[in-house]
Amino acid sequence: MNKNNITLIGMPGAGKSSVGVVLAKVLGYRFLDSDLEIQEQTGKLLYELIHDYGDDGFLEIENRINAGLQAERSVIATGGSAVYGKEAMEHFREISKVVYLRLPYEKLETRLGDLHRRGVVLKPGQTLRDLLKVRSPLYEKYAHIIVDEGELDICGIVGEITSALKSAE
Repeated sequence: MNKNNITLIGMPGAGKSSVGVVLAKVLGYRFLDSDLEIQEQTGKLLYELIHDYGDDGFLEIENRINAGLQAERSVIATGGSAVYGKEAMEHFREISKVVYLRLPYEKLETRLGDLHRRGVVLKPGQTLRDLLKVRSPLYEKYAHIIVDEGELDICGIVGEITSALKSAE
C-alpha cells in the first residue's frame, strides 16, 4: 500500500493538531484529526465517551474507528491514546509514515490543563508522568520517525518532519 499519508502520534499537548494543520498546508495535503472523526462518528465528545463507556470502552471505540480511517495525501493527527490500539497503529503504519512528536515532561506539564476535560485516558491515581512512562515505549515502537520538539516552534517542528521525510525516501 502506498504510504502517501503522515500520521502524527505523541502525548496530549505535544502539538499534533497544531503541527498537523501547518504540515498539511506546507505539503498540500488534507488534514484529518482522528479525535474529531471519533466525535463525529459517535456524536459525543471524547470525555463523554470515557464517562459513558469507561476507559476500556473508549479505547475500543478509538481503535475501531482509527483502524477504519481511509485517507489519501493526508496528515492525520491522532489522540494520545491511539497507541493502545494495535489494529489502529498497524493500519497507520501501513497507510502512512508515522511520526512521533516527542516533548519533554516539563513542557507537557505546562501545556496541559485539566486532563479529564481534555479526554485523556487515565487510570485512577495515574499521573501525567506515569502516563508518559507507559506510552513512550509504544510511541517509539510504532514510529517510523521521531522528532524531538525541545525548544522548536511549530515551523521548526514542521521543518524537522519534512527533512526527515525527504531523508526517508
